[in-house]
Amino acid sequence: MAVSTRLPILGREDGDGSLQVHLNPEDKITGALCIAVYGKGGIGKSTTSSNLSAAFSHLGKRVLQIGCDPKHDSTFTLTKSMVPTVIDTLESVDFHSEELRPEDFVFKGYNGVMCVEAGGPPAGTGCGGYVVGQTVKLLKEHHLLEDTDVVIFDVLGDVVCGGFAAPLQHAHRAMIVTANDFDSIFAMNRIIAAVLAKSKNYQVRVGGVIANRSKDTDQIDRYNERVGLTTTAKFPDLDAIRRSRLKKCTMFEMDSSDPEVKAVQDEYLACAQRLVDGVPPLLVEPLKDREIFDLLGYD
Repeated sequence: MAVSTRLPILGREDGDGSLQVHLNPEDKITGALCIAVYGKGGIGKSTTSSNLSAAFSHLGKRVLQIGCDPKHDSTFTLTKSMVPTVIDTLESVDFHSEELRPEDFVFKGYNGVMCVEAGGPPAGTGCGGYVVGQTVKLLKEHHLLEDTDVVIFDVLGDVVCGGFAAPLQHAHRAMIVTANDFDSIFAMNRIIAAVLAKSKNYQVRVGGVIANRSKDTDQIDRYNERVGLTTTAKFPDLDAIRRSRLKKCTMFEMDSSDPEVKAVQDEYLACAQRLVDGVPPLLVEPLKDREIFDLLGYD
């Protein structure tokens, strides 16, 4: 795969003024294209991630999707079930990882996509970054990343701490899912700031925007032009996408004779191919909160 990831890493503080979860260099994912999918809570990150995973698999890639949300529903359209989480599985053996087998926490989904749900600590008691770190460490201990071409991290909600940003320590590109509304774009602006903080010491860069549930994209376009973003894929608010979730399946298992379904499938395939070919890193600059209020909306 031709992936443009050889970028200079500057020796500055990783997230000035905050406590960060740092990556042990030995736990770094190597050899695979790593994509971290971010966006406002409820914006459709899991739908996007699962369909992207399916699209990569149709391009002949060996794909691993890692759900990074305590809700652990990232992969259910791929596996048709809510699979056990890594944290729950580790807890069942008193965190003696050597007692686990790969089939205890890795599950094969649609078209061979391998699925993992990291899970999360009990509410208010732990760090999401620790959970992501333990998941990657376990995958490496069992040599499960050696035969993987693409890793997709499906990350929970808005970025508010270093733990939520932990997947950025592994990713080559951060893709941001947004809708054509103020709240989604406001969250996207914060995510950009998180990516920039991590890019000081890690290879991650902003890769682009995935417009979701949006027939129109005028607000997204206005924001993109201002900060230097580009839209990589667009998906309108279609009933077929909603129905695919209810059917517990990806869009690639829906009837492709339906023109709307076929259009969505083609857009996901095109997006996956762009990522395989290597989307260039974007030089972006997030706005101040007040600037977003002034920028978006109608005169």
